[in-house]
Amino acid sequence: MDFSSKLLENAVNEVAQLPGIGKRTALRLVLHILRQPKEQTQTLTSALQIMRNEIKFCISCNNISDEELCEICISAKRNKEIVCVVEDVRDVMAIENTGSFKGIYHVLGGKISPMDGIGPHDLNIEPLVNKVKEGFVKELIFALSSTMEGDTTNFYVYKQIQDCEIAVSTIARGISVGDELEYADEITLGRSILNRIPFESSLKL
Repeated sequence: MDFSSKLLENAVNEVAQLPGIGKRTALRLVLHILRQPKEQTQTLTSALQIMRNEIKFCISCNNISDEELCEICISAKRNKEIVCVVEDVRDVMAIENTGSFKGIYHVLGGKISPMDGIGPHDLNIEPLVNKVKEGFVKELIFALSSTMEGDTTNFYVYKQIQDCEIAVSTIARGISVGDELEYADEITLGRSILNRIPFESSLKL
C-alpha cells in the first residue's frame, strides 16, 4: 500500500494494530478522521487519553471502574454472596445485558493457558480464593468460555475451594462448547445463568 504522506502512513500503521482492524480498514478510519473538523478529532484523542490515564480496576472484583469500587460492587441491590467468575470485562458486559444476574462478579483477567505461558499466578485467582475462604461468598458461578482453557481454569479454582462450605455452579451448556461468552446472544446467555448446574455435575459430562 503506497502512501503520499508519511504522517498518514504512521497513523494507519498505529490504527491497524487494533484487534480486528486491517490496513484497509485502518486507512478508511484515518481518512474519515482527517475529513472531520479538528475539534472533533481533539475531542476523540482527549477522551482516549483521559480514559487511559484515569480509568481504574475495581479493588474488589477487578472490573473496569471510574472509582476504586465499581458501581456493581457498591450497589445495594446486588447480592454480594453470589459471585460470578468471568474471564474479562467483556463478559461482565455480556451478562449484564441479559438482566438475569443480580449478584456480583470476579474478573480473572484471562484463562490458564500453558501454551500461551499463562499460569494460575498470572491471573486474579488468589483474591477470589481468599474471599471464599473468609466466608463472604455463599455461591460461586463459573461463567468462563466452554473451551479447554476455560474448563482448566474452572477446575483449578474449584480445587482451591473444594473444602469450603460453598455452592459451586457453572452456567448451563446452552453456550456451545468452544464458544466465547461475549459472542453469545442475550437470551441464551441469560438462560444459561438462570439454569446453572452444580459444578460437580459438569465434571461428569
